[in-house]
Amino acid sequence: MLQTLIHRLARHDGLNFHLTNRIPRRLATRFMGWFSRIEHPLVAGPSIRALQFFAGDLRLHEARDTRFRSLRDCFVRELRPGARPIDRTPGVLVSPCDGIVVAQGAIRDTTLIQAKGQAYTLEELLVDHALVDRHRHGSFVTMRLTPAMYHRFHAPCDALVEDVRFIPGDTWNVNPATLARVSRVYCRNTRAVLPLHVAGSNAALTLVPVGAILVSSIHLAFLPDRAARGGVIPCRASLAKGDEMGHFEHGSTIVALAAPGLVLGTHVTPGALMRVGQPLWYDPGAHR
Repeated sequence: MLQTLIHRLARHDGLNFHLTNRIPRRLATRFMGWFSRIEHPLVAGPSIRALQFFAGDLRLHEARDTRFRSLRDCFVRELRPGARPIDRTPGVLVSPCDGIVVAQGAIRDTTLIQAKGQAYTLEELLVDHALVDRHRHGSFVTMRLTPAMYHRFHAPCDALVEDVRFIPGDTWNVNPATLARVSRVYCRNTRAVLPLHVAGSNAALTLVPVGAILVSSIHLAFLPDRAARGGVIPCRASLAKGDEMGHFEHGSTIVALAAPGLVLGTHVTPGALMRVGQPLWYDPGAHR
């Protein structure tokens, strides 16, 4: 909510950048984490109404429960059954989140586009040589979750997760003003690296949820919260397409990486609004 208020007050791109990044980012993030958990109707009610006013339509009619004890409850709301139909077509890998496509396309060796005139590498993002090799010359999609959006993310396919790497970092904003001015933002911020072994295929995906200002925490449904402190966490999570994987506590970003062989949908273009369950990649080699 604080971030959204600043955005509304700072329409000018340059002013927006300074107001959302030159404040004490870590302090603001800790404050928001505390404030959003206050369970009192005189705090929760006005805060949610203010969020809806400044952030736009929260689409609360899609929520499983529209009675929220705190602002955090609203941020991490679940959706009612059927609110996000999952494309079950074999060989279709779906969007893991609601989000606006910021950038997409081919990975040039190991280089990805952050924004016009800004790039970063798989080595910097993943900090794992084996994963770098897996996605070299593959493709990517970067999707930004705004504060008004649904903040949970889901499995894009039937898949197995065998380990998770948590990488602590900064809390830069991930809005367009910042992406155009600060290099390697996704590689600077707190993030999780989630390699997926696609069931019934030789294809491979990796999801990288990236934290930002007011969103330093990334919660995974198949790991205890205490595991999200940094380092590589072994696990064996078997996921069905559409299963919940985790959530942010405010809007942020997911960078989705595909190994060579998967075909990015032609409808996935910069500025496009994606919803959970919509086709993202197509797998010509899927076992049908």
